[in-house]
Amino acid sequence: MDSIGGDQVFGDPGAGDPMTGRIERDGIGTAWLDWGGDGPAVVLLHPNGFCAGVYDPLARRLASRHRVVGIDLRGHGASDDVVESAFLGNDAMALDVLAVADHLGLDRFALIGVSFGGGVGIEVAAVAPERVAALVLCEAIAIEAQAREQQHFGYRDSPDGGDHPLAVGARRRRDVWDHRKAVLASYGSRPPMDQLAPEALAGYVRWGFRDRSDGTVELACRPETEAQIFSSTDRHGPVQAFDALRRIAADGRVPTAVMAGNRTDLDPSWFRAQAATLGVDLQLIDGGHFCLFEDTARAEQLIGQCLVDQS
Repeated sequence: MDSIGGDQVFGDPGAGDPMTGRIERDGIGTAWLDWGGDGPAVVLLHPNGFCAGVYDPLARRLASRHRVVGIDLRGHGASDDVVESAFLGNDAMALDVLAVADHLGLDRFALIGVSFGGGVGIEVAAVAPERVAALVLCEAIAIEAQAREQQHFGYRDSPDGGDHPLAVGARRRRDVWDHRKAVLASYGSRPPMDQLAPEALAGYVRWGFRDRSDGTVELACRPETEAQIFSSTDRHGPVQAFDALRRIAADGRVPTAVMAGNRTDLDPSWFRAQAATLGVDLQLIDGGHFCLFEDTARAEQLIGQCLVDQS
């Protein structure tokens, strides 16, 4: 069995490992990891290209005070492959999240969303504010229409005439690897993945890759899925998420925190606009776009304080 720092990361289940589950909605399967725990429910939503497993070290800590569930958004993790842009909208994924919550009997829950997961979390809170006890956004991809168009984020008419660079990079990702140890060594040696806490990276590699019949492993999120989410102008995406954020602010029932890394490679004005719309202070965290995954103990403290403040 492979191990990192004495903790089991691949192979047979270890102590504290989450239970797995899966349901179908409109013919598309959505999977989740359930770390159990007692107390108010917390639902975790991951960035584009990742999976619920990246939250594993944080989820284990939160489970001492909360019931913790992480959802593999469609096209990611153990959920069904989806590559068609029309089926990758934040609105559809928000309904998947609510379907999982219904199945698990989570009538009311806090939502934590990082990056793309934050955009989906916004949609959940907008469509079902009575069910969301608190919303914690960390570098959520929710962008005002004018800012998105100016920066060509998700637009095919980018300055060089092609897709957004993030989509180009996604399509170039290596899809098949000899084994997870090779993935871990490679990802852990180059940005931005080398900035993740080792235990968070291990969680992603464990649950974000799937075994193939020939003994190799492949990305659970297809490169084209990741690229479509970055580049499509057709899906319900960042601009609609910002509009939904305005509805959350007007409704006033969902207390929301907005966080961002002080060394983010995205435009900080996106996150300042989110905080201003909600009338809250922007919380700056030392780190990059994935700052919530860079220090597990710090993340536990930040999330714990948000959930206390907003309960």
